[in-house]
Amino acid sequence: MKYEILYPGSFAMLQFDLEKGEKVKAEYGAMVAMNGNLDVEGKLEGGLMGGVMRALAGEKFFFQTLKAMRGPGQVLVSPASLGDILDVELDGDYQLVVQKDGFLAATDDIEISAKAQNLMQGVFSGEGFFVLKVSGKGVVFLNALGAIHAINLEEGQEFLVDNYHLVAWPSFMHYSIEKASRGWISSFTSGEGLVCRFRGPGTVLIQSRNPGGFGSWIRKFVPSSS
Repeated sequence: MKYEILYPGSFAMLQFDLEKGEKVKAEYGAMVAMNGNLDVEGKLEGGLMGGVMRALAGEKFFFQTLKAMRGPGQVLVSPASLGDILDVELDGDYQLVVQKDGFLAATDDIEISAKAQNLMQGVFSGEGFFVLKVSGKGVVFLNALGAIHAINLEEGQEFLVDNYHLVAWPSFMHYSIEKASRGWISSFTSGEGLVCRFRGPGTVLIQSRNPGGFGSWIRKFVPSSS
């Protein structure tokens, strides 16, 4: 299977070139166009409970499965948000934790499930009580609002990330939720509130735009119904 990330940046799109019998999975509604050798169908991966858990994590209940049934074929997929796409290759030795709306597509051997965070992380992380857990050997394609930036941390090195800018991180990384400033008042008057403190080793993927802040900016230009 071959793939290419087209138009990287604000309007990225993902192209797969599949041989007969090959298939990929994608976010519900992600298919843009495909040739006549491919079929698309909805799939409830992980059974009913798996679908429910993904819905709780902010993802769609079903995945798309795109398969080259009658010969080689090409398919284009794209995310709903305005931003970049990043391919991450997993070797099966660790799991990737992905924030809601961060999953776009994956090769067939990749498994997508939902992971429950503890109470403190669920309430304060900005990601909710559930996040996606990506495992297996293959390639997962992530999307973000804006650009995707990798923060590479060495052993013991720490970095603070605004909760709403998180995209993904390896499950073995230690992180904690804390105030952005020393005091609660300063934390919230600064516009930051809470942050995640990550400790290396590992790589944290972040997005250059805050979805909540972007939504507030857009609403300023939407005419009032009154």
